[in-house]
Amino acid sequence: MSALIAQRVWLIEDNATLRQTVARAIDTLAGFRCAGQFQCCEDALTRLGSAADAKPDIVLLDVGLPGMSGLDGIALIKQAAPRTQVVILTVFDDDDKIYRAICAGASGYLLKDSLLDELSAALHEVSLGGSPMAPRVARRVLEMFSRLAPRATDSPALTPRERQIVEGMADGLSNKQIAARLGLSPHTTEDYTRNIYEKLHVNTRGGAVAKAMRHRLF
Repeated sequence: MSALIAQRVWLIEDNATLRQTVARAIDTLAGFRCAGQFQCCEDALTRLGSAADAKPDIVLLDVGLPGMSGLDGIALIKQAAPRTQVVILTVFDDDDKIYRAICAGASGYLLKDSLLDELSAALHEVSLGGSPMAPRVARRVLEMFSRLAPRATDSPALTPRERQIVEGMADGLSNKQIAARLGLSPHTTEDYTRNIYEKLHVNTRGGAVAKAMRHRLF
């Protein structure tokens, strides 16, 4: 993320009070600015179709919207702006919506009840290629893969420490929080994370957790 150019964040949320509160919170964060506010997917997609307007780096997207649902809007947003990272912002944490959002291409899944506490960390994480998830959502993803994934015979080899790092990812912890849990420096944790991505042939936290679950690595 450039130190000179702020990441452009769009917010698609039909509750005007929450939308304005979150937009103000984004504008207080160094390196980010709320460049667009919309009450429905249709308005955001119309704006995305404007060649004169810069595409957003990140879209915070509600699920229950008037007209098109946020879940249906993910693929259309990604089609119009492939490099844009879509992070779901919702009150719903049921398995079906989480699964549909991930399959549609969402890069993260946040819950409104803890949004303002997690907003800064989540925006920084997704801007660096991560997949921010509320802790209880991350645990549900873990449980879903545990139920669905067959045991693989050719499991990638992770060290015990690397498995602990992935467990922290599955619990929805940031690298800084994982470092504190394991008594490591943040720099060392980042080195472990890069090694994990390379071994598992993934480039996101969500991908690492999914593949680790598929191979029953923890």
